[in-house]
Amino acid sequence: MTQSEVKVTAESLRKFTEEVFIRVGMLPEDAATEADVLLWANLRGVDSHGVLRIPWYVGNVDKGVMNPRPDIRVMKETPATVVVESDHALGPVVTVFAMNKVMEKARNTGIGWGFICNHTHQGAMGYYAQMASKNGMAGIVFVCAPPNMVPFGAKTAGISNSPVTIAVPAKKHRVLFLDMATSVVARGKIWLAVDKGVPIPEGWAVTKEGEPTTDPNQAAFFLPVGGPKGSGLALMCECLSSVIIGNPLLEPHLMEQKAESKADKKAEAKGSHPDAMPRHVQNSVVAAIDIGQFTDLESYREHIDNLIDGIKGLPKAEGFKEIMVPGEPEEKTFDDRSKNGIPLPEGTIRNLKEIAGRFDVKLPAGL
Repeated sequence: MTQSEVKVTAESLRKFTEEVFIRVGMLPEDAATEADVLLWANLRGVDSHGVLRIPWYVGNVDKGVMNPRPDIRVMKETPATVVVESDHALGPVVTVFAMNKVMEKARNTGIGWGFICNHTHQGAMGYYAQMASKNGMAGIVFVCAPPNMVPFGAKTAGISNSPVTIAVPAKKHRVLFLDMATSVVARGKIWLAVDKGVPIPEGWAVTKEGEPTTDPNQAAFFLPVGGPKGSGLALMCECLSSVIIGNPLLEPHLMEQKAESKADKKAEAKGSHPDAMPRHVQNSVVAAIDIGQFTDLESYREHIDNLIDGIKGLPKAEGFKEIMVPGEPEEKTFDDRSKNGIPLPEGTIRNLKEIAGRFDVKLPAGL
């Protein structure tokens, strides 16, 4: 923790977050879900998806982009699948709803697969995949949004930095899970750099003109992780989460850019910058696999334990004190922050104070 950071307890921060979202217009149970997802991220050290986003959520509710009282509806359903219309709900509310639906289907059919359309930001995607793993299932979640990432070889945004998450249960170990964006970093890490007043590393993002930058305030578009690999994976997320349900998100913007280019307009296409999007909207897939219907669940858990132990027992490369599997660093941070509090940088504290003043909500103790 730096000198400009202040630690607060998770419970006090949770109460503050819940109350803010109630004041925004959410039902108490939905506000509790929203707070739980944001605090889950902060406790695990994923501060880019934690409470620093509260002002952004509030601003989007103000603009009518996020709907605090959505009419969430099941549009299509089979024994193993479901399509959910979100009505521009805040992402955590509808994603928890959909994951519960697909877990129920997985218990009946072995696999549950759900499409969620027209929702908004979901927070840390690992939260939803772990809902499945905690119930003895494998959880899979991925999402697509309007263009905010530069395809490999391009100079402006054409794809989304689609996060992908997979979680499976273990036995003596906690859950094993992968939670990654298809960009080098998530947008929230750039916002966190702004809050901390520090530059971002080279290779994270480019300006709206497509030039490399280390200034988080000038970062307009993400760069894909692994170059063509991240770029290709993000493109396929659009194919399987948006196009497949007749609700494409990338194509309209790409066609608009193409039309403007033919008209000899400026290369900076209207709507290509994420802040210029007419409406923030996402589509996603949530899936659950009931492991016990394919193999003995306890045996599976033991195999995952053995897999983890085997990897951690390999000879360590120079400079490494420990080999960690996906999700393990976050679990260590969870243990520490649950006991010692969540550090908040000066910029985040300043923004939360503004929110507290606007809604007349008591700040967490210590702020």
